[in-house]
Amino acid sequence: MRVAVLKFPGTNGDYDVVRALELVGIPGEVVWYRDYRPGIYDAVVLAGGFSYGDRLRAGAVAAASEAVQLLREDVDNGVPVLGICNGFQILTEAGILPGALAPNDPPGFVSKWIPVKVVDRDTPFTFMYEEGEVVYMPVAHAEGRYVPSGPYRAVFKYVENVNGSFDNVAGVARGPVLGLMPHPERAVDPHISRRGTGGLKLWLSLKKWLRG
Repeated sequence: MRVAVLKFPGTNGDYDVVRALELVGIPGEVVWYRDYRPGIYDAVVLAGGFSYGDRLRAGAVAAASEAVQLLREDVDNGVPVLGICNGFQILTEAGILPGALAPNDPPGFVSKWIPVKVVDRDTPFTFMYEEGEVVYMPVAHAEGRYVPSGPYRAVFKYVENVNGSFDNVAGVARGPVLGLMPHPERAVDPHISRRGTGGLKLWLSLKKWLRG
């Protein structure tokens, strides 16, 4: 198994993702965006952070990069792709996932642990959860309000809607691609995750999926 953790200028969650992958026994490697090539990796993660300093809109500049255009080839070939927080923003800006992530309502940066509900198990990242299962993960964003642009497939929903997202949506999927605003990579280690390991099943799901 080879999992790429795609890194842009301003990405800061890449090594947290690698650590989460390591905890479940998946080799992960940080891949600088200019070095990314399709057809090499079994899965791709776009980690959180502030790519290009959130210029224009969060994720907008990274979405126009050659790396994201190349990522479409992997998506078309069924490679699982996960976008976390800024990664989710990049995927919506690129049109790989539907909708947009708008400034929070009420405005401001929100950083806290929150409960989220799993509402769709039929993805490479969620099938080991129970449908309706509520888990805790942290959020840290100022532009996380999900706004649909047509039909969408919700996978996670906020129990406590911290940013004004439409219908409490915290994560959406299209095909093998999942984007979510909460950080599952920060909720895997019971020694440092004060609200438990709500993100662990996401990584375990990916491992089992990749093993067939």
